[in-house]
Amino acid sequence: MRVQLRVSPKAARAGVAGVGVDAAGRAFLKVRVNAPAEGGKANAALVKLLAREWGVAPSRIGIVAGAKDRRKTVHVAGDTPALVERLKKWIEKQNV
Repeated sequence: MRVQLRVSPKAARAGVAGVGVDAAGRAFLKVRVNAPAEGGKANAALVKLLAREWGVAPSRIGIVAGAKDRRKTVHVAGDTPALVERLKKWIEKQNV
C-alpha cells in the first residue's frame, strides 16, 4: 500500500496534522516531525512515527519517493486489504 504525505520537519509537536488536497485533487496526509531535515533524521522520525501510529513494524515502511522533499510517498508492506482497513480505522479515530 502506498500513502502520499507532506512532511514538515522541525515542528514543535510531532503528529498527523490532517488531510490536504493538492491542485490536482489528490489527497495526502500532513505530518509533522520534530527532527530536522538533515542527514535523513526527519525521514527516520517519520518512519518511526508512522509505524507507532499505524501499529506496524518500522521495517515494513519505506520511503519510495521524495526522500529529499517535503512531499513523500511511503510504501507499507503487508496484506493490503488488512492495511487499508487498519488505516481507515486509524483515520476515524484521529478525526483527520
